[in-house]
Parts: sequence; structure tokens; C-alpha cells
Amino acid sequence: MTHCSDLVMHVDDTLEENRRHDVEAAITRLQGVNEVHFNEKRPHLMLVSYDPVRISSFDILAQMSGQNLCAERIG
Repeated sequence: MTHCSDLVMHVDDTLEENRRHDVEAAITRLQGVNEVHFNEKRPHLMLVSYDPVRISSFDILAQMSGQNLCAERIG
């Protein structure tokens, strides 16, 4: 059985479109992450759909930090 949770991340940095795509791709590759996308109208917000049994929101945040991004979990 697959569990699904959604997480909203706020990225402090202003990222160009190609950098946002790179971040989306990197997070999508994590085991347990189902879908990732930045909000087109609010590019500082990124929605992550993930399986909390396989990966934690803290692991996702750590991946963001590992890419030299300042980000916070906001929902």
C-alpha cells in the first residue's frame, strides 16, 4: 500500500526557470518522492508529493540544503 502526503516548501532564493527544473529533477529522484513542481505564479513555493513511509520531509529538506538552497517546510 502506498501512502501519500503533500509538502509545501518555501525556497528563499530566487531561482531561474532552468534551476527550478534542476531542483525538481533532483528531488524527484529521491526514493519515495512521487511528484515535485514549483508553483508557476509563486516560484518560491514548491509542492512535493511523497510517501512518508519511505522518506521524511526532513530528508527532502536536507536534499534542498545539499543543493545550497535555503528552504523551509511550510505545510
